[in-house]
Amino acid sequence: MAVVLLIGTVFVSVYLAAFHAPRPHKLHVGTTEIGTRQEHLQQDLARVVPGGFTLETYPDEDAARQAVQDRSVYAAYLGKGKLLYGSANGAAVTATVTTAFGSAAHAEHRDLSVEDVAPAAAGDTRGLSVFYAAFGLVLAGYLFGMTTYQLAPRLQYRWRMASLAMFGLVGGVLVGVIAGSTGFGALPGPFFQLALVIALMGAAVGGTTMVLLRLFGSAGVSIASILLLILGNSSSGGIMPAAYLPGWLRPLSEILPVGVGVRAMQGLSRFQDDGLSRALVILPAWVLGAALVLYLKDVFRREPPTAAGAAGPPQHTPGWASEGAVAGHGQARG
Repeated sequence: MAVVLLIGTVFVSVYLAAFHAPRPHKLHVGTTEIGTRQEHLQQDLARVVPGGFTLETYPDEDAARQAVQDRSVYAAYLGKGKLLYGSANGAAVTATVTTAFGSAAHAEHRDLSVEDVAPAAAGDTRGLSVFYAAFGLVLAGYLFGMTTYQLAPRLQYRWRMASLAMFGLVGGVLVGVIAGSTGFGALPGPFFQLALVIALMGAAVGGTTMVLLRLFGSAGVSIASILLLILGNSSSGGIMPAAYLPGWLRPLSEILPVGVGVRAMQGLSRFQDDGLSRALVILPAWVLGAALVLYLKDVFRREPPTAAGAAGPPQHTPGWASEGAVAGHGQARG
């Protein structure tokens, strides 16, 4: 009861901290305005949302358009009341930038004119499809990592790693097919790259859950649920960008597998591969790190064979396995 209430309390606290009355913090936006016009624009933005924006300068409309399309900035103001934005960033970002730059256009005695240069998938008006597609595989990865030692505690290391790789591969293909262009169309990016990122994300979550379980026993299940399901999903950027998160939660979106994977999935689908390079470095690092820790725990530090067990290789039993299971195993060997 205490454990599940703790997890529930953490869930409520984190999600309310992240999404109750969210506001941007240094959200990157661009402009082609210079000189006093840019100064006035900065003042207008600061008045609407103090500390909410970081303004980048671009030499012309083409450069500003490119920046919005590859998500270097979330919107770009061209002056004379014209705004470029990307609805694929979600309804929260759209509302924020149109409200803020609408005020700036009004100060110029103009009506705001908007152009969507990075549209969301058809029907995905809130931009949440990527979040739900990722969440499904993250949940599956957590369940896989949790059950693999429970259902097969004595599985050899190489077969356990093979099963992790198979889980990631099949999960990546399935989610890519279901959510991709051949399915719901929520992820219209190139199938191979999407499947690869999703597979790496699933394997990273599964492998990390396995590590936490081996290091901390049954407590590792709770730690994994808080780290990967609660903190990971809330900071993923799938609901709204990390710039809207509290300062203590924001850095997690750059390092946890969920946030890294979600950004790459969004980039492949709508923002000219934004986040892909980072994902292809960070996600394999999580997978290889988990494989190394499990190797050290399950193989490298295995107890040497005793005289009683000289007839065959020693059987490794996780520290949290029940004594009854160990006794039963010994009887079976006898």
